[in-house]
Amino acid sequence: MLISYRFKNFCSFAEEAEFDMMAPGNKVKHRFPDNYVKTEEGYDILKTAVVIGENAGGKTNFINSLSFLKSMFEDNKVKHSYRSLININNLQSECPAECETKQEFDISVIGESGTIYHYNLQIDEFCIVQESFSFKQSKTGKEKKIIYAKREHLKQIGDKPSSMAVEFEIKIDNCDKEIQTVFEQTAYNKGAMGLFVSKLAIVGDSHAIEFVNWMNDKLVVESKNYNYYLYKNIQNEEDDLRILKEDRFLEILRMVDYSICGIEIDDEKPFSMTKIIRKTKDGNILSRELRRDSGGVGEFFAWAVQIFRVVYENKMVFADEVDRVLNPILAERMIAFINGKDHKGQFVFSSHNVLHLDLKNYMKEQIYFVTKNRDTLDSELYSLADFPEIKYDTTKIYEFYMKGILGGTAFE
Repeated sequence: MLISYRFKNFCSFAEEAEFDMMAPGNKVKHRFPDNYVKTEEGYDILKTAVVIGENAGGKTNFINSLSFLKSMFEDNKVKHSYRSLININNLQSECPAECETKQEFDISVIGESGTIYHYNLQIDEFCIVQESFSFKQSKTGKEKKIIYAKREHLKQIGDKPSSMAVEFEIKIDNCDKEIQTVFEQTAYNKGAMGLFVSKLAIVGDSHAIEFVNWMNDKLVVESKNYNYYLYKNIQNEEDDLRILKEDRFLEILRMVDYSICGIEIDDEKPFSMTKIIRKTKDGNILSRELRRDSGGVGEFFAWAVQIFRVVYENKMVFADEVDRVLNPILAERMIAFINGKDHKGQFVFSSHNVLHLDLKNYMKEQIYFVTKNRDTLDSELYSLADFPEIKYDTTKIYEFYMKGILGGTAFE
């Protein structure tokens, strides 16, 4: 499960942005027993969170920052920042060499074994600047460092980030000595600028393997900017077909329309040619291809796969504007379904739906805002819990938000 995530100097975010999924330590959480998971490691972790904000405020950039970090784990190629993804205000220097191109990503998670991992990565337009990886066994336990790598020397040979000589100070500990030896022998081979934690996983370190697998398999990021059309490239993936053929998938899909009584999956084009079967009050059976059904049904059909992964496969899903074509009742029903099930998955989504500003269904720690400074155009991410004056029983959050008191509105 995700404990916390922070990042810096990514797109519209110039300063450090912090996001966490920890339930509050006070008695308020007992009003919402279904909204969090009490872990054996000592954390109370939230199941869901919503990010609210105006158009072009930075919600998608927040989610895309995680997508970018996740992409780092997909291969062992050179890792560096891209100017198109760096905050524009950090690139304003007349001398390009003096521009601030260093980006930072920091994430803490609970792995499948219950081990708590903390990973920090800093990169600039050339390569890795610093990377650290540590673990502990409980919330109050002491972190044990596995990897600490810091760039000591950088000499550019050509114009490309890959054309340079690099020296690193690398410290590795708390792993098998044989694995450590193999890692040290291979760390500087061709392609050495890939993530050091990925290299450690390749040579067999169990902690690195568990964390890398979490980033690749447990973390799911769905962004409309990074994926022009949801599932456009994965229509034939076996894993999606496996989920679509589960009876429990139909249970989720029926939230959009309770007249749905079955589906006939098209193995070649499941997200367009699958037939949705409905039963009328009179007992008549109707069948329609998904591509000819309503837009809301088609979109929810795809999102239902991710909800399945959250509830039944304990995955961490970040979704960009999941409810942009869903009515508020369905959106509330979807969140209630996730919270009502016993699992260790998590679902975080951005939204324009102000009806989510509701302290009857959410704790303050589950509601985040993204707002953009009108002068600098920099985005800021913060939680409703940052406003102590907001009271559960008396405050009308919707009114506060619409007046611009909470930020995240275009007319702030």
